[in-house]
Order: sequence, then structure tokens, then C-alpha cells
Amino acid sequence: MARQSSIPIILASTSPRRRELMQLLDLPFTIEHSRYEEPSPPVTATDISVLVQDLAANKAEEVARRVTASLVIGADTLVGPDSFTGIPFGKPRDREDAAFMLRQLAGSWHRVSTGIAIVPAGTLSSLTRPIVDVVTTRVKFREMSDTQIHDYISTGEPLDKAGSYGAQGFAARYIESIDGDFYNVVGLPICRLSVLLEPILIAATARLQLER
Repeated sequence: MARQSSIPIILASTSPRRRELMQLLDLPFTIEHSRYEEPSPPVTATDISVLVQDLAANKAEEVARRVTASLVIGADTLVGPDSFTGIPFGKPRDREDAAFMLRQLAGSWHRVSTGIAIVPAGTLSSLTRPIVDVVTTRVKFREMSDTQIHDYISTGEPLDKAGSYGAQGFAARYIESIDGDFYNVVGLPICRLSVLLEPILIAATARLQLER
């Protein structure tokens, strides 16, 4: 993907992990915090993959309403049981909530779903339509004792992460297997985002050049 894109890109997230992953696209972008307020957990979802797409779109659309010609990227990640239904795990409310989540995940498979949305803002809305997608990765945790759970929570790592763990951090010692996109588990499926973003940038850039 060419770094010389003339289309402004905005990441509607202040997550340091998503910011780092966005840099792998080798495209200039800015960050704008989305003011969209997510529903408080627990939320029972008939389909978690649909829920994360809705949340990602809502985040991106809120920012798109406040900015000029740009492509706004929103994302939302939730952890759920090894099915597409049930009560998803977002970020824990406190240490006790983190311990509860980790006990549920220990010794079993679960799914990590990230919704991604690309929403055109301003004049770009006439060049391309919003795109929303989801990537799901299965993750297997080994068994964890209460002492291991307590020690992991004591690192502070689980407290700002969906499902109460960071696959790229200290939780690596407990992840037995991953089936799918690792970066999706971290918080942004960068390969899928690149596939969706590239044709939009090419088409939008060509259209703008014709209009000049």
C-alpha cells in the first residue's frame, strides 16, 4: 500500500495497541477519540460478530460527523464463548471482574471478534460507501490456578483489555493455541483492514485527481 496516499485517514480510537498496529499499514493517519458511549456490560448478544460490527460503525460514524473529507476507521473487540452467541467480555470493571473472566477462559477455547468499519466523511461520502466487516479468531487458554490468575492481574495488564488479557504481553504464557489472525486478538485485524482499505484509497485518489 503506497504511503503517498492523498486521502486523510483517521483512527477513531485512542488505544495504543491499535495505534501501533495501524502504523504497520505504512500510511499517514491521525487519531480522533470517538465520543460514542458503548453500552455497559454485560450485554447478551444473539450474535457477537454482529455486535462488534455495530459498535465499530457507531464509533467511526460519530467521528465522521465531526470531521471534513477523511476516511474514518473504527474498531471494537469483544471476547466470547466458543460460539457466536452469549455474553461477551469487554474490558473488566475491576480486578474481581478480571479474575472472573480469566476463570471462565482458563482451560478452554474462546473466540475474539473484532469489528472494523471504514466510514467516509465529508465530501468523500460521495466517492465510497461505508464498509463494515468482522474477523474472528479462536484462542485456547491452558489451565490457570487462582494464584496464576492473581499474579497476572497484579501486573496491571488485564485491566484495560477485552477479555482481561493481552496476547502480546504477559498472557502469552497461558495461550496454548491460536486459530486465526493473531493481530485480531491484539485488537486490529491489520491484514483484513488492508484488504478493505486499499481499493478504497485507489478509487478515491483517482476520483479526486479527475476532479482537479
